[in-house]
Amino acid sequence: MKKIHILGLVVIAVAITILVSVVGDVSTYADFTEAENMVKSGNNAKIHVVGRLKKDAQGHIVGMNYNPAIDPNRFEFVLVDTLKREQKCILNSPKPQDFDTAEQVVIVGKMDGQVFKADKAILKCPSKYQEKKLTT
Repeated sequence: MKKIHILGLVVIAVAITILVSVVGDVSTYADFTEAENMVKSGNNAKIHVVGRLKKDAQGHIVGMNYNPAIDPNRFEFVLVDTLKREQKCILNSPKPQDFDTAEQVVIVGKMDGQVFKADKAILKCPSKYQEKKLTT
């Protein structure tokens, strides 16, 4: 075989390896009911759930619990998904900065009994997406 053929085979092998690793890491978007049904059917794949933090009538966030003195890698909160289902969630990492001001939250994880256990939280903060007026 020529060197160019060997190089071509190596490039193809690397491309296939990258594709397999990316496809294995992809998870789907769902709501809490779908997440619960997935676990009941034996599917333990991680999923993304989009929602908003639960707030009271005055607009204050309710159901948040974080005590770093006891466990810095356990943050509990209540998330309301796109179908208005409220679900207690446990994030297995410290409370994200600006979590209180997040407009939307995307959590990645799976249902575990009556709670959703998340490994990651992605925040959409309104300050990043609003135009700011410059004053001179």
